[in-house]
Amino acid sequence: MIRPSSGTRDTVRRSIADQLLGALDELVVRHRALALHDEHIELHAELIAAEVAHQLAITRSALHRHPQVRPASTDAARHTG
Repeated sequence: MIRPSSGTRDTVRRSIADQLLGALDELVVRHRALALHDEHIELHAELIAAEVAHQLAITRSALHRHPQVRPASTDAARHTG
C-alpha cells in the first residue's frame, strides 16, 4: 500500500478508502479472468477470501494510524449526558 501524501486527516482517510476500492476493483478483474477455468473453484474461492482479508487488514491498519477526529462539541456532550 502506498502511504498517502501529507494533507488533512479527511484527505488521508479518503485516500485510504480510494486505495481499498482500487485494490478490490483489481481483485475482481483478476478473478473474473481466472473464473473461466472451473477446475480449481474451491482454491479460487479461498484465494479471493484471502486477498479480501489482506486488503481489509491493510486498510484497518492505515485507518488506525489516521483516526477520525470527532468534533469537540460531540465529545463534550457525551461526557456531560
